[in-house]
Amino acid sequence: MSNAELIAQDPGWIIALKSLIVFAACVVLTIMAVWGERRLVAKMQMRLGPNRVGKFGLLQGLVDGVKLALKEDLIPKGADRVVFVIAPIISVTTCFMAFAVIPISGEVSFFGYQTALQLTDLPVGVLYILATASVGVYGIVLAGWSSGSTYPLLGGLRSSAQVISYEIAMGLSLVAVFIYAGSMSTSEIVDAQSQFWYAVILFPSFIIYAISMVGETNRAPFDLAEAEGELVGGFHTEYSSLKFALFFLAEYVNIIAVSALATTLFLGGYRALPGLGFTEQWLGGWFTVVWFFAKVLFFFFIFVWLRGTLPRLRYDQFMKFGWKVLIPASLAWIMVVATLRVMTQQGSSQFLIASFIFAVVLIYFAVSATVEKSRLKLKAESQLVDVPTPDFPVPEIPKSRMEQLNG
Repeated sequence: MSNAELIAQDPGWIIALKSLIVFAACVVLTIMAVWGERRLVAKMQMRLGPNRVGKFGLLQGLVDGVKLALKEDLIPKGADRVVFVIAPIISVTTCFMAFAVIPISGEVSFFGYQTALQLTDLPVGVLYILATASVGVYGIVLAGWSSGSTYPLLGGLRSSAQVISYEIAMGLSLVAVFIYAGSMSTSEIVDAQSQFWYAVILFPSFIIYAISMVGETNRAPFDLAEAEGELVGGFHTEYSSLKFALFFLAEYVNIIAVSALATTLFLGGYRALPGLGFTEQWLGGWFTVVWFFAKVLFFFFIFVWLRGTLPRLRYDQFMKFGWKVLIPASLAWIMVVATLRVMTQQGSSQFLIASFIFAVVLIYFAVSATVEKSRLKLKAESQLVDVPTPDFPVPEIPKSRMEQLNG
């Protein structure tokens, strides 16, 4: 039976219990993610990281949460109190909502019922996730606006521009997946990858999505919405206590959510690695949960790796990369995928398809080389332009200085 048929038979108490399990798993993963990120970055930068609270510092994330809860809750006088309080709630709520359509396992026995670890299976499940992610940014924008301060407002404006730029690229990167899978249902997309993962056959889409999900989560090198070196703390500068903790929770849950979506769409979801399909039957099907979270942790490691190695981009570089690189590349790749899909369905030979791909690659490199050559030519010409003599007096360079320059 498919996941949709299994879920349709679930009684209400099983749905409530699965919701509680997903919520608890996200909170526990957040606590462990904070510890894991600190330890990994410490190893990369030859530091120790948390090692005092609990064995290997494992309780550090929990203690930090308690510390934040006990801090004084301050609200600036110039803030819009209602919006100021609602903003972090919006951010953290939408992050959890995304997990409603993520298939965490295949068919398993759950208190005597055959079901799947998925709350619901919508025909447009991926669009639902993109919609909730779009609403989540309202929390950041409203937090920056309602704080009544300059730096949070700038952080909120940056975040809105960031979402517009990188959600377009993210949405376009998923079109190729929809074309190949023939569905927007997350469980059907996982089933469509039973032979080949889309990370392999749709590798450009996978790369574009991986870059876009880093920009979507405001993580380094795209953490321009908080940019501590420029905006103090960005949109959450004025937040403290539990409100700040909610933003902190939302960031890490959002990382887990986009990693889970990448796992579902490109790495076969809960399915085992190629050649290890027999493990999917271990523990009555529950071993698929291990495969799912192993892939999610792989993406989380990439997030930490980027943060520990890459510097933050300048804002102009960030916007240029989104609009002039990712979005055009996504559109060109969609055209290629659509053409190949039609040629395959019409029974075209493998040689013809390979020739088409080779021609597209040649055209791409030819156009890129032409554009780069033109850019360098314009740059060289601009450097040869004579600078007009100024119409104001210019002091002469002292003779000793002239001798140094000529020598």
